[in-house]
Amino acid sequence: MNIIHVVKTLPRLIDDALAARLRVMPAVVLTGARQTGKSTLVEKLVPGERRYRSLDDFDVRDAARRDPEALLGGDDPLTLDEVQREPGLLPAVKRAIDRDRRPGQFLLTGSANLLLMRQVSESLAGRASYFTLWPMTRREQLGLGRAGRWDELLAAPDKAWRELLAAGDDPEEDWQALALRGGFPTPALELKTPADRAIWFDGYVRTWLERDLQDLASISALPDFRRLMQAACLRLGQLLNQTELGRDVGLPQPTVHRWLNLLETSYLLVRLPAYAVNRTKRLVKSPRVFWGDTGAALHLGATAPAGAHLENLVLHDLVAWRDARVNRVELAYWRTTIGEEVDFVIEAGGKLLPIEVKATSKPRLADCAHLRTFRQEYGRKARAGLLLHTGRTVEWLTPDVLAVPWWRVL
Repeated sequence: MNIIHVVKTLPRLIDDALAARLRVMPAVVLTGARQTGKSTLVEKLVPGERRYRSLDDFDVRDAARRDPEALLGGDDPLTLDEVQREPGLLPAVKRAIDRDRRPGQFLLTGSANLLLMRQVSESLAGRASYFTLWPMTRREQLGLGRAGRWDELLAAPDKAWRELLAAGDDPEEDWQALALRGGFPTPALELKTPADRAIWFDGYVRTWLERDLQDLASISALPDFRRLMQAACLRLGQLLNQTELGRDVGLPQPTVHRWLNLLETSYLLVRLPAYAVNRTKRLVKSPRVFWGDTGAALHLGATAPAGAHLENLVLHDLVAWRDARVNRVELAYWRTTIGEEVDFVIEAGGKLLPIEVKATSKPRLADCAHLRTFRQEYGRKARAGLLLHTGRTVEWLTPDVLAVPWWRVL
């Protein structure tokens, strides 16, 4: 299989939205972790129509430092790849846009969230539209160019969910196999054996630690940093306690805080906030910690997928879907001080859609308890609960909780 050919022909979730933004905004900023397919995507969208410069090239970086106006000059639209390597270039982009606000002039890509980087003082506010390219969703890997059926669920009445999801021709899949290969195009589409994927992920992590991380912060204690990454992967889906995490890996809490922020800036770590509306119960405010790609998390942490990795697959699909939308939705989890918890809450259109994930093929009535508690808590604002499981049955376990196989949705 030719991986470059496959990735270029497979549609991505943000294809249409990215092309639409280039027709409207002077600049579009496309960020995401390394190896998610950003360069392939921009080349596919506008082949031969744009100049292309990568700041991975030392000569281009030198030009960006010495004479940014000359680098940015010219009438043809310009794509600048890995722009986080020279964030001082962004003020020059701003000046160029202020002189000429034609749409689509600049397409900037980067392997770090520019809005979270301390070195970035220019956000291009009002001049740029921001997108995130996450690792491939399951439906992108299947060639469908989309995320899960979240839009369909939000648009349909609750009572229509069972018929909607049962009628789909979604292919069944082993969730553990999906978790192990993750969503980066190379291990997801080309590499077929665990040994081959282990080699790829090892090289990926080493490259990030030894090169990309140094663009964000000067860190010499790389073994300590890798140990923190491993510890975070072993706590997948858990509440983030930085003091406890630091104690376990022998690092002070301020260092843990700073290094976790670097992981989040690079789209490797994902923090899921608590749902903040407080009515009758005091909610826990600590975020839950997840990883941007389950394959990378399993390489760094546990050797076999567990229930938390199924939750991580669902979250990855949700964030990819959320970040591709024009009308943004909010994602959170819900937990009370007495341990009642709902894995995910989608807040959209003034309504709340609670989702529970269970790594079981035979969901029971007891698995609905916290979804029903959530619905009682938020009344008419809450939609029916969705219980994702690993079996094959789509059924209403209770009048307000639908149990559905995860692969029917993702």
